[in-house]
Order: sequence, then structure tokens, then C-alpha cells
Amino acid sequence: MKKILIDTDVLMDVFLDRLPFSVHSSKVIALCEVGKVKGFITPVICSNLYYLLRRTAEHKKVIEQLNQLLSFTDVVLMDKQTVVHALNSEFKDFEDALQNCAAEKSESIEIILTRNTKDYSRSNLVVLTPELFLKMLKSI
Repeated sequence: MKKILIDTDVLMDVFLDRLPFSVHSSKVIALCEVGKVKGFITPVICSNLYYLLRRTAEHKKVIEQLNQLLSFTDVVLMDKQTVVHALNSEFKDFEDALQNCAAEKSESIEIILTRNTKDYSRSNLVVLTPELFLKMLKSI
């Protein structure tokens, strides 16, 4: 089973139905829900989602959405070592560095799923868009 870190932008595409991106992102999330793909997020992604979704929905609704997401994804741990590694990485964006370092440290995540693949050009992991990820799965 493929294990993926799902970046904030991919999840926001699903939650806000941002077409055309939500088409592929929703398919990936559906694969996670049925257990064909193992999805992961970080505490930072969860915080980002709460902050961004609160702009368009009430607290109670956002909490429901996040609880639903957490019912079929796992949260990658972040500790001091992860933060220090991110601070000293060659990533230009600290938030992306945090996501990447947490994913790499987990030793189980194989792929980072994001629409902003250039942001993860320094990653040692495979970095794909949802569309490319789905094409890769079809070819396996």
C-alpha cells in the first residue's frame, strides 16, 4: 500500500471543491477512505486547514471536517529534532521544510502529494501532484 503525505493545498482543493484540482484530489482522498492508500498529515497541516477553513465556515463545521479527515488519515509526529532539521534544511519555505522533514523522519511515507511540487525540489521523497499520483497507480 502506498503511503502519502497529503499537503494542505490538496486537502483545501477537496474541502472547497476548487475545480479543476478537486477532481484528482478527491479521487486520492477516496482511495484513502477505502484503505487502498494510506494518507498522512502533519499537525501543521491540520492547523493550516483549521485556519483556512474558518474563513468560510463556523468552528463546529470545521471541527467536523477535520475529525472526518482524521478518521482515515494518520498524523505524522513532529518533535524538536524535526523542527531543527527543517530550520537547517535548504528549503526556502519553512512550512514546507517542516512537512518534508516530518515525512522523511517517519520512514514510512513514500510520497508527498502537493500541487506545488517545486516547493519540495529539495526533498528526498517522491513528490507528485494528485493527477500524476493517480496515473502512477494505474500503471502499477
